Amino acid sequence: MTEFMKRLLKTPQGAIGTFLVVLVLAIVIFGPMVAPYDPEKLSPLARYKGPSAAYWLGTDQYGRDIFSRLLIGARATVVMAVLATIVGTLIGALIGTASAFLGGRADEFIMRTIDAVMSIPSLLFALLVVNLLGSSTVNALVAVAIAFAPGMARITRSVALSVRKQDYVNAAIARGESSAYIIRREMLPNVIAPIIVEMTIRVSFAVMLFATLSFLGLGAQPPAAEWGLMVSEARRYMHLSAGILIWPSTAIAIVAVGFNLLGDGLRDALNPRT
Repeated sequence: MTEFMKRLLKTPQGAIGTFLVVLVLAIVIFGPMVAPYDPEKLSPLARYKGPSAAYWLGTDQYGRDIFSRLLIGARATVVMAVLATIVGTLIGALIGTASAFLGGRADEFIMRTIDAVMSIPSLLFALLVVNLLGSSTVNALVAVAIAFAPGMARITRSVALSVRKQDYVNAAIARGESSAYIIRREMLPNVIAPIIVEMTIRVSFAVMLFATLSFLGLGAQPPAAEWGLMVSEARRYMHLSAGILIWPSTAIAIVAVGFNLLGDGLRDALNPRT
């Protein structure tokens, strides 16, 4: 683990990505504890305040402290994005590994179905799912997970095809192990490295997708302190105070860049020969 961390932090993208992700995780864990104000408390007399000692990032159109809303909104945005990515990755990894193991017509049918689903853009696919299930944070999580699963299935299959030819898989088949056992115990653990890299990068896309759904009114609902929803509410008042739009947008960008850089760093650390 020490050697792995050295390789990860050796590259600029790994070091910067690790720092940003650790910072974001710290905000997710400790943000609600250190938030100076109630994020939903309305203060009509304190609307559109600029940054000051009392309000570090100013206040929004309802007089709510932007800094407090960003700290607490990190959980609603980042945690849900990570959970959606994990769920989508697990579903896609199982489908891709099973397809590579089965081969033949089953593999052809599964992959052509995956290709058909992947022809629909992720945002449009997520919008379709949310419209079917209804507007809520949980439904947005399900939508993002389903939208990510096909891409993860194709990536996992490409790695699992080489694993399928290994001697330990053939030995498990010769022992008479079930297909479920071979997929779960023999193949999945050996395709985990590229999956982790891809999953880390996709978290950044999940954050942006969640923010987009909330921006369109299909994710978190008012008065939730979700970053995408904050941007959506602020766009009508940005001419009165640009900060109410700039700060949540910057938070989304920082998280996206952090996970992208961390994914690049993990790729290099897990493949030191490159």
